Amino acid sequence: MTFEITFHTKWSDFDPNRHMRHTAYNDYAAEVRVRFFQEHGLSINEFAKLNIGPILFKEETSFFKEIHIGENITVKMELEGVSKGIERWRFNHQIFNEAGKLAAEIKVYGAWIDLVKRKLTTPPQKFVAIFDGLPKTVNFEEIPLKSAK
Repeated sequence: MTFEITFHTKWSDFDPNRHMRHTAYNDYAAEVRVRFFQEHGLSINEFAKLNIGPILFKEETSFFKEIHIGENITVKMELEGVSKGIERWRFNHQIFNEAGKLAAEIKVYGAWIDLVKRKLTTPPQKFVAIFDGLPKTVNFEEIPLKSAK
């Protein structure tokens, strides 16, 4: 099972070569993460109340097929790894063109930051259940904290 959202692409997503600009892929992946958390009780306002937010250490994008202006795209998200206390995480996003062909894969590696202390933190316990319910990749693994930095 995966978490997925279909989007209708917009004019501003495209470059002079008439295909989707490289950063638009990452924008759609981020939107899927935000929507997933929102659907599971972690809206932007809830993050603000908790004084916690997600940060990225690394973002890797691989491109396979073009996406053209006006196409619908589907973005699927799965959890590829997480540490025991949910301090660190890895998401895998797959973006499919309108024909259902894999157009890009985006992997993000991140953690949580305390927005007051401006330091990495362990999220509240309610995050554990949300992460337990996330769809997982076939190569899902626990992230040891020493190597996650």
